Amino acid sequence: MASSVWCLYISPCLKKKGGGGLLHFPLNSNTQRVQRLQMQLQNQELMKEDDGHATSTRRRQFILQAPLIAFSFPQLIMSTAIAVAEIDVPQDFRVYTDEVNKFKIFIPQDWQVGAGEPNNFKSITAFYPEEEANSNVSVAITGLGPDFTRMESFGKVDAFADTLVSGLDRSWQRPPGVAAKLIDCKASNGFYYIEYTLQNPGESRRHLFSAIGMASNGWYNRLYTVTGQFVEEEAEKYGSRIEKAVSSFRFI
Repeated sequence: MASSVWCLYISPCLKKKGGGGLLHFPLNSNTQRVQRLQMQLQNQELMKEDDGHATSTRRRQFILQAPLIAFSFPQLIMSTAIAVAEIDVPQDFRVYTDEVNKFKIFIPQDWQVGAGEPNNFKSITAFYPEEEANSNVSVAITGLGPDFTRMESFGKVDAFADTLVSGLDRSWQRPPGVAAKLIDCKASNGFYYIEYTLQNPGESRRHLFSAIGMASNGWYNRLYTVTGQFVEEEAEKYGSRIEKAVSSFRFI
C-alpha cells in the first residue's frame, strides 16, 4: 500500500506508478506471504506518492475518471442510513455501508466518497474532505488464495507489521529515500491494526493507521485493507477523525 505514505493507504489524490507484477510471489512460508502482501501494499503507497501535490480536481479525477488506471465504474455505492438505535454513531459522523462488499465504516458527515474497480484490486473506496487536503481514508479489497484462511496465515502481528513497515523504509539508501517507522501494532477481533509514519526527505511526515482483515464472499477469501492518513500539519484537524473512522470498520 511504497514510497510516501502508510504502507496500507489508498488516497483519492494518488497517482498509480506501476508495479502490478509485484503481486506474484510464491507462498511457501509466512515470510513469503508477508512479502506478497507487503509488495501489494507498497503498490498502494506508490500510487499515493504524489498525494501532497494533487489538487482537489485531481482527487476527483482519480476516483471518478478511470482511463489512466483502468477503473471500471459501475455506480457509486452511496452510504446507507442506519438507525442510531442500532449503532452508536459519533457526533458529526455518518455510516457508510457497502452492501456488495459487506462492510460498514463511520466517516465524517461532510466527506466525499468515490468507488471503483482498478487494476490489482477487486475494489477501492476512498473517503476524503471536500476541501483540498492530504488526509483521507480508503478501503482496498483484494482476492486471496485458498491457503489464506485467517490473518495468522501471514504470521503474528508483530512480525507482520515489522516486515511490512521495514519493507517500505528507504532511509538507508544514498541519497536517502522515504523513512518508515513502526509506531504500534496489535491484533484484535480478527484484524491486524498497524500505526506507522512515512517521511520523504524535505517533506512533511505522514501518519498512517491501518486495519487489515479477512472475509469470504462465499467463493474465496478477500483481504480488506483500511488505511487512514494525515500529514502533521493536519493532525489537529483530521487526526482523531481518521483514527475513529479506521477503528470503526466492521464486516456485515
